[in-house]
Amino acid sequence: MNELSQVPGWIIVLLAAILLAQSIYLFIDARKNGHARWFWGVWGMLQTPMPILSYLLWSRVVTPWMIKRRENKWK
Repeated sequence: MNELSQVPGWIIVLLAAILLAQSIYLFIDARKNGHARWFWGVWGMLQTPMPILSYLLWSRVVTPWMIKRRENKWK
């Protein structure tokens, strides 16, 4: 507990701002793309940078690949 009191206050404020901005971005973008918006928003509020990296990988790479694969399967 003593280590937390040694961290400057501006670092804590900066970290809180980063987490809030990340969470808002994930929530809004997930809503636009039809993904689980609450899951991404809450996860984005808990840690950084893993949620945003996972979301970008999931929404920009994996999901389009799955859709393309599904469409090619039925041709």
